[in-house]
Amino acid sequence: MRALLQRISSASVTVEGTVIGQSGPGLMILVCAMQGDDEAQAEQLANKIAKLRIFKDDAGKMNRSILDICGSALVISQFTLAADTSRGNRPGFSGAAPAAEGERLYEAFVRNLSSLGIPVETGSFGADMAVELVNDGPVTIWMES
Repeated sequence: MRALLQRISSASVTVEGTVIGQSGPGLMILVCAMQGDDEAQAEQLANKIAKLRIFKDDAGKMNRSILDICGSALVISQFTLAADTSRGNRPGFSGAAPAAEGERLYEAFVRNLSSLGIPVETGSFGADMAVELVNDGPVTIWMES
């Protein structure tokens, strides 16, 4: 699985003019299941993100996790993280898991993150979404399981 994390002050996701999820302070996480991924990778990625020390401590150093700061997460499905731009000018997305499998693994990731004690809100899998965020730092981190 692939994830793009952004440390946020706040974030929200809107579908058809209605806010369906919001978060902050904490993380906005874009997630993509890749071909061959399974639930073990969804769990591994959630565990790694929960413990990742990217929030400032009292000395201003990135030394605290989302759990340490009692932060929340907004998790958005994002198949375009599978983009292959190695040929031509149009990205290919054949590396992404098929939609049904991608949705199952996205939901497994959300469940795993939530089970670790992190309040999680989500977008709508496969929907056309508008995402707004205030990136804190900015801090943006790319991860793969």
